[in-house]
Amino acid sequence: MYSLPEGFDGTELDPGTSLLIAGPPMSGKRQIGLDVLAAGSAVGDGAVVVTTKDDAERILEGFHSSAGGVDADATDLGVVDCVSRQQGVEELTDARVSYVSSPEDMTGIGIEFSELLEEFHADRGLERNRVLFHSITALLLYSNPETVFRFLHVFTGRIRSVGGLGVFVIESTAHDDQTMGTIQQLFDGVIEVTENAEPEMRLPGVTT
Repeated sequence: MYSLPEGFDGTELDPGTSLLIAGPPMSGKRQIGLDVLAAGSAVGDGAVVVTTKDDAERILEGFHSSAGGVDADATDLGVVDCVSRQQGVEELTDARVSYVSSPEDMTGIGIEFSELLEEFHADRGLERNRVLFHSITALLLYSNPETVFRFLHVFTGRIRSVGGLGVFVIESTAHDDQTMGTIQQLFDGVIEVTENAEPEMRLPGVTT
């Protein structure tokens, strides 16, 4: 079982679960995702971040902040950066980071993610891995909902196959109800975030 950070009343999730974190911009969605990863790192779980919004340097800084007393540099952490090359940002000389040309390159994202997850699960022997995808909204800027749905179907299936935990961020106010409904079908539950209230999780069979 995977435990969640403080604020979720001790909720534990089955291996293979994927959650959608949905809310407006600047409502703390990324922070919740990083906190989920940091909670796992404290007990030895692997942590993988696929970022289509912030560059790797910002993600690493955010993870270090969330990790608190955990030695973040010694943590099994990997980042797939889909932003820096597109924006012309200098790439880090950090073995934990791999790069994809842009959020539009979903094939490249899938390859880099699969290789990283395989390294953690098979090569390093990490049986428990947590994955943050930040964010689905960037994918929907370049591709239609049906294409993104198919990509995420494979992506969440990969997480399920290794018994991982996935958390995926989306800006709910950027998409119409039909798009949100299509995307939500892929997930076992939704963490709804608003600016002035505690996050609320909807998961069949679980109350928080």
